[in-house]
Amino acid sequence: MRKLMIFAAASAIAATLGIGAVVSEELTTLRGPSPNADVAVSDVAKQEVGNRFERAYRQQPPLIPHQIDRYQIDMRANQCLNCHDWSVAAKQGAPTLSMTHYLGRDGQQLDTVAGTRWFCNQCHVPQADAKELVENKFKPSSEVK
Repeated sequence: MRKLMIFAAASAIAATLGIGAVVSEELTTLRGPSPNADVAVSDVAKQEVGNRFERAYRQQPPLIPHQIDRYQIDMRANQCLNCHDWSVAAKQGAPTLSMTHYLGRDGQQLDTVAGTRWFCNQCHVPQADAKELVENKFKPSSEVK
């Protein structure tokens, strides 16, 4: 029994050292060889404010054409609703949320945004003129033949 324990411990140590050798090799990422490299200011994506980007595919969530980095979106508050809730959107001149955002889990119509749709930035992101991290050959379905 003691020999079996010693053999198991030795095997575990050997496996750990072998795995460590594999991990220590140079790792690559979508950003290039070093994810810690400094990014020049000119390389940072510029957020497009005002002009809306066209949707690339049917059912794509609309992109956000304005800054949201200081918006509070958490369990207690959602600042997006200050302009986009159905009750105030017309006064604010903002697009109204789709009625699907007011459907509960069982399909019942709600007067407030459903909990499943509360965190807007799960689906909606600010539009930005950013360069692709990897080559992208995506074509909208209207262009595919």
